[in-house]
Amino acid sequence: MKHRFFTFLLIAFAALTACKKNDQNELDIKQYDDQQIQSYMTANSLTGFTKDTTTLSDGNSGIYYKIIGQGKGDTLKYSDQVSIVYTIRSMDGKFAVGDTIANRRYDFLGPLTNPAAITGFALPSGLQLAIHNILKYKGSSMRVLIPSRLAYGTRGYGSGSITNTNTRIAGNQSLDIYVNVIKDQNAYDDLVIRNYLTANNVINGYTKDPLGYYYKVITPGTGTVGEIGDYSNVSMTYAGSFLNGVYFDNGSITTAATFQGIFGAVTGFKDPLKKYAATGTSLSVYIPSSLGYGVSGYNTIPPNSILHFEMQVTQVTQP
Repeated sequence: MKHRFFTFLLIAFAALTACKKNDQNELDIKQYDDQQIQSYMTANSLTGFTKDTTTLSDGNSGIYYKIIGQGKGDTLKYSDQVSIVYTIRSMDGKFAVGDTIANRRYDFLGPLTNPAAITGFALPSGLQLAIHNILKYKGSSMRVLIPSRLAYGTRGYGSGSITNTNTRIAGNQSLDIYVNVIKDQNAYDDLVIRNYLTANNVINGYTKDPLGYYYKVITPGTGTVGEIGDYSNVSMTYAGSFLNGVYFDNGSITTAATFQGIFGAVTGFKDPLKKYAATGTSLSVYIPSSLGYGVSGYNTIPPNSILHFEMQVTQVTQP
């Protein structure tokens, strides 16, 4: 009986030892993330990336980065306000938001990980860390590979099943992010508008107003240019959209709306009406963010958004 009991103890000890050895052979989260990132770079033929050497409380950050454009000036502090555009892709390919027209954020660098006021989207701490420690300057851009422990961790992010595309980032997913920290918003907006008009082969049809917006008179009016003032009653069909073609206002695209004065409209909307339109005029206008809703945004319009308006004036009367 003693011999059998001793044999049982030996077997049990051997089993426990095997389990302990297996546990020791398991990857910790830093190793898991690094393996995931290395595999992703290999699969996508990514080269020229540098591994960040910043030391955190649990070791190196594990971030890989590639500087695309390097700015200069004062180094960024967490108390600085930044305007950024970004794209995000999870390394399993199930989440990808690549639209820099929609993906914008204007905030202090410190609270970037809080949900945005308009979209409710919270950026990962690894991106905030990379901007502060690696990118460092406004006017810079980079591609950065962020380990899951500095992204959305084991819980992931978003709603719905992980099998749905672009609604949820699965747990333990490292991220591939492009980010541009804008230094001169007006210059950036002007470049984006010109690139858009050039890409669509229409830039020669548009004129840049001294204020900074681009306009085109599609159909001259039958009225007198200059008849529209701040307090004129203007009936018109119009639609407002982003450069990605998504409408933020198309309620009056076919049925005319009447403005009892246009003084309350954003500058980029009312100024071309006053300068270039009259009864019967059809206008197309591309508006930089400073002449639209600026750094605050409005309803579904993100901060620093470029806007496109198509307008058809149907009637103008004076108060």
